[in-house]
Amino acid sequence: MKTLLQNLGAILVLCGVCCLAVYFFAVPANTLLVAAVVLELVGILGYILINKFIH
Repeated sequence: MKTLLQNLGAILVLCGVCCLAVYFFAVPANTLLVAAVVLELVGILGYILINKFIH
């Protein structure tokens, strides 16, 4: 469980990248861009904060 929690931020960043790929290749909708930005920011901040408090 601890390993999954440490990698949660990276997983969220990868989900944001997937949203950007879907936007680029398939569906040009602004909601995908907003979702990608939110996932990227939450993922980066989560990665930093979670790893700061776990280690």
